[in-house]
Amino acid sequence: MLRGAIGLVALIQSGYYLSDGAYSTLGMWLGLLGLVAGGSLVAGFLTPIAGAVVGLGALGAGFSVLPAPAANLLDAKLSLIFAGIMTAAIVFLGPGAFSVDARLFGRREIIIPPPHRRPEQ
Repeated sequence: MLRGAIGLVALIQSGYYLSDGAYSTLGMWLGLLGLVAGGSLVAGFLTPIAGAVVGLGALGAGFSVLPAPAANLLDAKLSLIFAGIMTAAIVFLGPGAFSVDARLFGRREIIIPPPHRRPEQ
């Protein structure tokens, strides 16, 4: 759910970059990179890498390192913080059970061993 939400935000933001004609070369590359990373997040393919790319793009767009298109989803600082926290969670937690990564590489299950008890004397 979280992975799909931030993936859709990346897809919409990259569509804004592609439709804005002011930054033809840089906007085209940012839009294409956003489309690939956002689509990868929605599908759950190479999730940690795509999450890092989307997170860096959101931080770059929010802190005006990258030129912003006319319509910018990450213009407000609160939405920028929200996108940064979500992409950090995606990078560290992974894709989830319903993803291409889970089908390709298998599901990872965390097994917590029972505590060892000392024998009573």
